[in-house]
Amino acid sequence: MNKVEEISAKLNELEQVERYKALEERLNSNDKVKDKINQIKALQKQAVNLQAYGKTEATRQIDQQIDAVQAEIDAIPIVDEFKSNQTEVNDILQTLVDQIEQQIKDHHDGDQSIS
Repeated sequence: MNKVEEISAKLNELEQVERYKALEERLNSNDKVKDKINQIKALQKQAVNLQAYGKTEATRQIDQQIDAVQAEIDAIPIVDEFKSNQTEVNDILQTLVDQIEQQIKDHHDGDQSIS
């Protein structure tokens, strides 16, 4: 197993990542969320069509409807939990990326000082 596979395997074993996957699965199987997402997609198509015909006021009204449906989605407890967990996992990944970049920079700087 190479280093990338090793790191990936360790990341997948983290409690936060396992929780993320479980929440994502629950979210994807939640009919209420699916229905709201489909509503947003339909409204977005309407907005694009209205925008193409220069109907700015109608487009603005559709955008407000999209915002309202998005707020309904955000008010669903599992969505809030998922977003919170997603932020936590993203922070872990960003920290890892920062550490890798620093090690590469340090290694590269060390090679430069030898020449």
